[in-house]
Amino acid sequence: MRKKIIAGNWKMNKTVTDAIALVKDLKTEISEQSAVDVVICPPFTAIYPVRETLSGSSIHLGAQDMFWKPSGAYTSQISAPMLLDLGVKYVIVGHSETRGRFGVSEDGWTEHHSAIFGESNETVSLKVQAALTAGLCPIVCVGETLAERNAGQTDSIVQGQVKWALEGTDADNVASHLIFAYEPVWAIGTGEVCAADEADRVCGVVRSAVGHALGLPVAEAVRVQYGGSMKPDNAAELLSKPNIDGGLIGGASLKAADFAAIINAAPKN
Repeated sequence: MRKKIIAGNWKMNKTVTDAIALVKDLKTEISEQSAVDVVICPPFTAIYPVRETLSGSSIHLGAQDMFWKPSGAYTSQISAPMLLDLGVKYVIVGHSETRGRFGVSEDGWTEHHSAIFGESNETVSLKVQAALTAGLCPIVCVGETLAERNAGQTDSIVQGQVKWALEGTDADNVASHLIFAYEPVWAIGTGEVCAADEADRVCGVVRSAVGHALGLPVAEAVRVQYGGSMKPDNAAELLSKPNIDGGLIGGASLKAADFAAIINAAPKN
């Protein structure tokens, strides 16, 4: 059975002081357990103090992104060796907020993320390869926009993103270290959630795409999370589905009690 994995993506939230306080609360709320892998991904500024605060805990440390080169003249970027040196084990790659996709801001104006971050399937692939080579576990985000879903393109978009993510990878490394997160763009931070049966179906599409690329044993081994407004009140239903192996949690991971409730909702295999 695939072990459930619940990861918290804090995004651009929490100062160092706030991060330390949240981790202390999480350590109180989350009982020591081996049945579920728990990961938190703070901002880069808080990774080291969070690591120190996590000492003695079973909670794993993750990062929100990385560059594919180990070093060099790449101003503002963070490399895999740097993350490893900080004690990071997991790294989010290809989140929709870094990919070139459309979204609507809180003020109602439309922003094009590619104009800000410029992430593409090609750069996601390079990051995945670099992460696996370095010994990190990439959490690779895939998912469709509302326009793509309405056009009936969900499966083809997700399959294409999975195929790109697996370019140049080794089957054994993927089976043991890579995690996919299906995150429909229209459900991220909107309060909208994909119906559990449909989320399970698309996670199955992800798994089938892995199988097509690297074989059935790898597809059966790789873990596929769901992300997109997963909360304490819907986590149990989502996490009970056969193709959903965990959650990539945004807003609910910023509150210790909510994050713990999601973790506790995961079936213990």
